Amino acid sequence: MYGTRYITGLVPPGRSVGETLRPVTATASVLLADNPSPMTLDGTNTWLLRGPGAADTVVVDPGPADERHLRLIAEHGPVAQILLTHRHGDHASGARWLAELVGAPVRALDPTLALGDEELADDDVIVAAGLEIRVLATPGHTSDSLCFVLDDAVLTGDTVLGRGTTVIAYPDGRLGDYLTSLRRLAELPHGLAVLPGHGPELADVGTVAREYLAHREQRLDQIRSALRQLGPDATARQIVEVVYADVDRMLWPAAELSVLAQLDYLRAG
Repeated sequence: MYGTRYITGLVPPGRSVGETLRPVTATASVLLADNPSPMTLDGTNTWLLRGPGAADTVVVDPGPADERHLRLIAEHGPVAQILLTHRHGDHASGARWLAELVGAPVRALDPTLALGDEELADDDVIVAAGLEIRVLATPGHTSDSLCFVLDDAVLTGDTVLGRGTTVIAYPDGRLGDYLTSLRRLAELPHGLAVLPGHGPELADVGTVAREYLAHREQRLDQIRSALRQLGPDATARQIVEVVYADVDRMLWPAAELSVLAQLDYLRAG
């Protein structure tokens, strides 16, 4: 538990947030950050992991630099390590603040995000808070995206969401990498729950990953069809207006990133 000082640069306290730590599995509980939007769904899921009988926790994705949210996380400490699924601010911008407050290292694939300990790598095993957590590199949404595998669940960040599908944040994110990552998730043992960065938990990561793969193939077919209709030099925006015509226009800028990733994939051939 840390003091009551106000931390410069954080979102001021007093807004309504998800104050209840909700248990989801035997070792994972979630706190919902107060940053809902069309891109973040209900907000960012901050996951707290603790093995049976362990005194400390591992925090995955502290979320935005929101003072009240970070205080709530710290109340459930002590914190052994802070892990990041990827660099986007809605997952990572609170990490350094939390590290200062609870005295824990930040670990990520991107070395610029790591603080006080070594960065992570594919197939690393983190031993902390009474758990063994396997690191799975799953680039695609971003180049530094990671998933964390427990005995009964996978924390997927934005690689797999609890509702809808994720954006390929081109050019940092690449569709070819993302398809490979989804195939890797599809090969994990049956029955591992999905603990996503946004939205509700899901029952089986393999099933969801295969659904995501089918969706991506469907989108690629739609892009091919749009190119036949509009011509091979059609812009991403023109394709969005055809393929995503039934999607809220607020999401079109994000859809345009995914279309750019799909065009790059198709044209690389």
